[in-house]
Amino acid sequence: MAQVTVTIDGKAYRMACEEGQEAHLVELATRFDNYVSHLKSQFGEIGDLRITVMAGIMVMDELSETNRKLAEMERELASLREGRDTAAAGNQRKEELLAATITELAERLNSITRKLTARPSSAAAQES
Repeated sequence: MAQVTVTIDGKAYRMACEEGQEAHLVELATRFDNYVSHLKSQFGEIGDLRITVMAGIMVMDELSETNRKLAEMERELASLREGRDTAAAGNQRKEELLAATITELAERLNSITRKLTARPSSAAAQES
């Protein structure tokens, strides 16, 4: 485990974290310190514990809002995927119908062509 010292509200805290996560932990502590500083500038010295609790609640509120937005986006994504899948299935059916229609028309044209090419030979045979 790595050790990192972070500063929140002017106080140093030594913390452990996974190897390679040191910079991330420092960034998180800096962001939390910004919340604490913001609250202190608004409310003054109302006690470290109270400021820390208020900052924690602010962070949790933002996290809650972010989770709500994420859930909304996941529902929208699921709806879009369902629409895409429905459209793809519809396109597949249309392509199959079009292919069947083209095959049927080709067979009709071949039949007509056979009949037209067969008539002159029949007519020539009758004249002889």
